[in-house]
Amino acid sequence: MKFETKVIDGKTWIYDERNNRASIDRWGDEERAIEALKTLKDCSRCSDCSDCFGCSRCFDCSRCSDCSDCSDCSDCSDCFDCSDEKKELVIPVIEDIHKKVYDAASADGALDMSDWHKCDTTHCRGGWVTTLAGEAGRKLEQQTSCLFAAMQIYKASGYEISPCRFFDSDEKAMEDMKQLAGQS
Repeated sequence: MKFETKVIDGKTWIYDERNNRASIDRWGDEERAIEALKTLKDCSRCSDCSDCFGCSRCFDCSRCSDCSDCSDCSDCSDCFDCSDEKKELVIPVIEDIHKKVYDAASADGALDMSDWHKCDTTHCRGGWVTTLAGEAGRKLEQQTSCLFAAMQIYKASGYEISPCRFFDSDEKAMEDMKQLAGQS
């Protein structure tokens, strides 16, 4: 697979052969952006697709931003961006969010800030937020993105978090979560 680097409006993007893109700013470096693009499956009918996770439903493309040319999306009831009627977003609340996120993320091997959801027991900070919010968190993430969902859940739970906190290193994220949980 071939990849091309383009700078658009001051942001650096990696594009694959199908014009799907990944932001170097979002993924941290070129290598991680390329790895993210390599995870796309059956996405050949979409173009300009970024932050696509797993490509399913909606003519094999879901949770994409800036997606165009999804020719059969109009009949897809699961796709938030492509359905005729926008689904109502339900924002769940996590009581004592700081303590719960810190407790979950501080377990041995439970935090990996390089991936939203590495596995069922390892997530980044935002991944833990949507996971701890249960089915409502999963649905919100599916309808939007992990970043948006986690920010909205934090906000509904009483704390407006900077989106930058979801791209911290493991150490910096843990330090911030520990402080907010009152454990420092």
